[in-house]
Amino acid sequence: MLELNNVTKKYPGTKAPSLINVNLTLPRGEIVGLFGENGAGKTTLMKCIFGFLQYEGKITLDGERITRKNIEKLSFATCEHSFFPNLTAAGHRDFYKSNFKNFSDKRFQGLMDFFDLPMHKALRHFSTGQQNQFEVILSLCQGADYIIMDEPFAGNDVFNREDFYKVLLGILGPNETVLISTHLIEEVSAFINRAVLIKKGRIVGDITTDELEENGTSLIDYVKETYHYQADRVSKALNAITGEEQI
Repeated sequence: MLELNNVTKKYPGTKAPSLINVNLTLPRGEIVGLFGENGAGKTTLMKCIFGFLQYEGKITLDGERITRKNIEKLSFATCEHSFFPNLTAAGHRDFYKSNFKNFSDKRFQGLMDFFDLPMHKALRHFSTGQQNQFEVILSLCQGADYIIMDEPFAGNDVFNREDFYKVLLGILGPNETVLISTHLIEEVSAFINRAVLIKKGRIVGDITTDELEENGTSLIDYVKETYHYQADRVSKALNAITGEEQI
């Protein structure tokens, strides 16, 4: 189990913390969507989990602090990219196989074929969309229990994304957990089983899709309600800009 207890992060020179007393528990076997506006704290939260940022509070994996001894249970697909740009896909496979004992060569090859990616081309020659696809492949093949994805599908077309979600559901083991940060709320609503909402550094919503179904509420409506979305914000903005009342 991955647990965050009272996690707070404040960047130097900023007035308000990026994370404020975040408490979050992620059991194994879930696909969790992490949703929030730009600057809400999603990426900061993920980087704190990996120890890329210093923070206040406590983050544990199976009751232990995350160190070099257990970090291999976590993998990260980041839109900032973590691969070696001068290395080929085949070179990455060999590197991961030699460093991660649970690396899945079969899953790697299957996903490479699914995305139709070249094995013997340096990653710097991949398109942005292909680089993001490869980043996701590495995170899923490392053999981690917790797969954390930060806006993994930037630059990918809708067909690739929808098909990938279906493949993801088909390949995940019962003890693998995915935490995915994305703005594509409606698109992933059918594939996640839990939604966590963050706003201005605080967790403001945490609900399962079963609970949403029982309440007869869609995920996007739950998000709008939780964020107090103003339906007339567009007309107000246009009126302020043009001076004309919008119908």
